Amino acid sequence: MTHLRKTLGTVTAIVATATLAMPVSAAWAHSDDAGRAGYGRADLQRGLDDIVREDGVVGAQATLVDGKHRTSVRSGTAELGTDRPVPHQGYFRMGSNTKTFVSTVVLQLVAEGRIHLDDKVDRWLPGVVEGNGHDGNRITVRQLLQHTSGLPDYAPKLPMIDEEGFQKNRFHQYAPRDLVDIALRDKPLFEPGKGWSYSNTGYVLAGMIIEKATGRHWSDEVRARIIEPLGLKHTFSPGTRTGLPQPHAKAYQQFKPGGRLVDTTEVSMTWGDAAGDLITTSNDLNRFWRSLLGGKLLGPQQMAQMLKTVPAPSETAKYSREMGLGIMRTQLSCGGGYWGHGGTTLGHLNANGFVDKGKKFGKDLKGIIVMRSTNTAAEDREDRTDQLVDDALCKMD
Repeated sequence: MTHLRKTLGTVTAIVATATLAMPVSAAWAHSDDAGRAGYGRADLQRGLDDIVREDGVVGAQATLVDGKHRTSVRSGTAELGTDRPVPHQGYFRMGSNTKTFVSTVVLQLVAEGRIHLDDKVDRWLPGVVEGNGHDGNRITVRQLLQHTSGLPDYAPKLPMIDEEGFQKNRFHQYAPRDLVDIALRDKPLFEPGKGWSYSNTGYVLAGMIIEKATGRHWSDEVRARIIEPLGLKHTFSPGTRTGLPQPHAKAYQQFKPGGRLVDTTEVSMTWGDAAGDLITTSNDLNRFWRSLLGGKLLGPQQMAQMLKTVPAPSETAKYSREMGLGIMRTQLSCGGGYWGHGGTTLGHLNANGFVDKGKKFGKDLKGIIVMRSTNTAAEDREDRTDQLVDDALCKMD
């Protein structure tokens, strides 16, 4: 999930060595070449090759979208020690992009009058958030979605933050309440609404609230309200399943600086739950983002709530960011900004961005999605990926 930088991400850049295959570049175009004049397939390929070569990434793919035009490229290999290319539209774990799906469902329920953003957590989950200074009567649904609740993040406390812990616990099945209870062992980070700190805990609670309000698991609501209506045939919650469907590139995690790459393809994602367990493909994720920003999933009032941001300070982000409800706005080096939500999980790192025009999104919406099948331990491991997104969105005509 995004912002595992300090969690799994004490896990530094691996130096590309002879044990890593050199980039195997391959491009495949859908319709015409997106961003043809200003930024096209060759530029995208160079940027992706640079990520694979310089960041020690085994394999990566990227998709550039400009209105009806779409261009996809890939680099590296699907598996260490082979020359098998990264598969076209291979499955990957989207990590914290899951949060945008969950936030969308919450806002749909708000539109239906079934949930209110200013509802207190205790209204839906009495007694779940209490003790050690925590009080569910003081935290709102909005604060859960915007990371302003003051709730600690459970992710850094999980045993899978080092290789030994991962091997022992990779198939452990967590219940949502388990994750919340782990977080509540620490005291609040700040008074609700008085600060900002990225917390996966808030989205686990949001998933629990969806279930309480609808009588169905959050993933069932995501499927019924988003996945099926949009025809996202390759997007789903794995539940207790631990693998990825074919085709896919193997996922690799580096747990410590200079450490080896560990195959993390098989893992229980119950630790991600509503904060980050969904699996997808680039085409499906692109369709979701374009549909969301194009107004197909939320009405104007709910969309305005989603895009209302607060500052989201970060010690490691290359560009300044603001946080909406399950969505981020990131500053572009050329001026303006883009909307999206990255995702970082065991062995996968993805970034995306879609250019806004005064918060009005039309059929010519420009965007990019980048997926890496390797998560290294460098503090700056996302910088080249973020730079690729920035370059593409700034230079596309």
